Amino acid sequence: MICMKIFKELYNYRELLKTNIKKEIRGKYKGSWLGVLWTFLNPLLMLAVYAFVFPYILRVNVENYTIFMIVALIPWNFFTVAIQSGTGCVVANGNILKKVYFPREIIPISITTSQLVNFLITCLIMFAFIIFSGVGFSIHLLLFPLIVLIQYIITLAFTFVLSAITVFVHDVDHFVSVFLTLGFYATPIVYQASMLPQKFQWALKVNPMAQLVEAYRAILYYHTLPDMFMLGLWGIISLILLVLGYVLFKHLEKSFVEEL
Repeated sequence: MICMKIFKELYNYRELLKTNIKKEIRGKYKGSWLGVLWTFLNPLLMLAVYAFVFPYILRVNVENYTIFMIVALIPWNFFTVAIQSGTGCVVANGNILKKVYFPREIIPISITTSQLVNFLITCLIMFAFIIFSGVGFSIHLLLFPLIVLIQYIITLAFTFVLSAITVFVHDVDHFVSVFLTLGFYATPIVYQASMLPQKFQWALKVNPMAQLVEAYRAILYYHTLPDMFMLGLWGIISLILLVLGYVLFKHLEKSFVEEL
């Protein structure tokens, strides 16, 4: 019953939601010469740096290293940009919140969804690399939408929590930047998960992005099934996190205006 009420309210404000998503996609690069092309250039520049540093300087010996890395780097980029943008999204829209009523959750949903759209566009680069490198695709590609959905839900859950808490504790965005930097190296993006010492393997199991990155890599690079147990487990956990994040957001929402 409560879920129906939530979806009904969001449906009633669907035009505002669509407008906000379009604004986030177009507004990010407004005024820049290259505009939306930065959606492609940012990950490409990162890829160029890592593809040179790790195989040639740090001597990471992995076959088709560029593909090995890009199938993990692009999803990680979606996660980090969405979290960084979403953390301060309620504070950034403080003036609007004071003047107009609309479901406040539209703000973090718009941010996360716009980054999802950017991610899917960037996947065109990833797929092009996979095709022209000769790695190609397998039937396991059918699991791609499921993995993307789980990542979207987890990202939205974190965005609900962080955007709400930032209204009351403005230092949160600084902590988020630090944790995302640490998270990059705690996630097997530029290295193989097996390279991590056995005593630290547990850290990968409690890191949702580590599990998702390994799932992307399984279907796009190794052409095998991902760990379906862990993928299913994190699918369930993502829904629980989303509910908890939404409840916390709605609870703190009552004090947004007076804090802003």
